[in-house]
Amino acid sequence: MAIVDVTVIPIGTETPSVSKYVASVQKVLRKYQDEGKIRFQLTPMNTIIEGELPILFEVIQEMHEVPFSEGIHRVATTIRIDDRRDVKRSMEYKVDRVTSLLNED
Repeated sequence: MAIVDVTVIPIGTETPSVSKYVASVQKVLRKYQDEGKIRFQLTPMNTIIEGELPILFEVIQEMHEVPFSEGIHRVATTIRIDDRRDVKRSMEYKVDRVTSLLNED
């Protein structure tokens, strides 16, 4: 299981706001989550997705295509992958682990 951090940036939008593109991308993620293929978390600056790496690449490609389908001519997508194969760790586990270490002090 891998965890990816993805940011899709439409370039050349009519206004500085990109929330409508973010919402469209989130619809793609909801579809995959409803199918049981991924889990995801929207943050103020990016989206974190958890799942099997081949599926995540499929999801990322579909996310990247969303602004193009809405008339944007240039898109920059940033991807960071955490692929640990010796143990399974969820998004929540990683956050909980750091929190528990902070609480030890």
